[in-house]
Amino acid sequence: METRLKGKHFITTQDWSVQELKTLFTLARQLKVEYAAGKFHKILEGKSLGMIFFDPSTRTRTSFEVAMTQLGGHSIFFAPNTMQISHGEGAKDTAKVLSGYLQGIAVRFCKYGEGNRYLNELREHSKVPIVNMQCDVYHPAQILADYLTITEHFGENTRGLKIGVSWTSAPNYVRPLSVPQSLILLMTRFGLDVTLAHPPEFELMPHIVDQARKNAEEAGVKFEISHKMEDAFEDADIVVPKSWGPLVHTQDEAEGLKLIEKYPDWIADAERMALTKPHSLYMHPLPADRGKEVTPEVIDGPHSVVYQEAENRLHVQKALLSLIM
Repeated sequence: METRLKGKHFITTQDWSVQELKTLFTLARQLKVEYAAGKFHKILEGKSLGMIFFDPSTRTRTSFEVAMTQLGGHSIFFAPNTMQISHGEGAKDTAKVLSGYLQGIAVRFCKYGEGNRYLNELREHSKVPIVNMQCDVYHPAQILADYLTITEHFGENTRGLKIGVSWTSAPNYVRPLSVPQSLILLMTRFGLDVTLAHPPEFELMPHIVDQARKNAEEAGVKFEISHKMEDAFEDADIVVPKSWGPLVHTQDEAEGLKLIEKYPDWIADAERMALTKPHSLYMHPLPADRGKEVTPEVIDGPHSVVYQEAENRLHVQKALLSLIM
């Protein structure tokens, strides 16, 4: 077990070894049990995490703020329009100044082509760890919670399980690629067979797909891509049906919305869940577009673990912050 993680950045799970990630999961399980017993540690007493939100949030902001409180530390919420970022201050100066005050900097910035680049520029100039609270490429904290949830149902040896990651149709706005991309990267490393299903226009970033294939080869597992939704559900142990935008295909929002509306039948419903194994899990990072991405009978049904999955954001993030701060 690798435990020397103080000061380590968390931009993507790809930057962490499997042993380092296992350390995090071990600590998360311990902290979750202690949370249930009402026991809290002051591991981060006197330390502060700055959180910059370029995009709105419910679960991410709440879980990170509560994590810092329960660890005895302090969190500071920043909106860019209340910072000198709004007057043109760049990532270098922001990182150098804030890392003189804070012991960690967390950022949520999902704008396609900009978010991950900004996080990496912060990392280059920061004296403290940078935490990705979601960017245009990765959503690593969410995927840690997903994997913890899976192990709570299937045990820590997840080799041989099938997870189906499927696109779903959700109109109104174009969602980032970060959740499915982080899923296919982490799950292949932990021995799960992954089937990714999406319409042709909704492909993921080619370099992420290539990395997932490499992860699968190194782990000796399957990684398959299909343009048929049912392939993600067939004999699956876990399904994660989740909408994302056709951002690799087009960055034009109007065109993207038309493409989403082209496939209204891509929905997680009882008929598709019947294709999965009897013990299968339905997962979603939330918010889910009820009636568009998923039917009520599925998200509120016996296969659904979405609220357990959401709670686990708190526990994995407490473990993460404890280790790196």
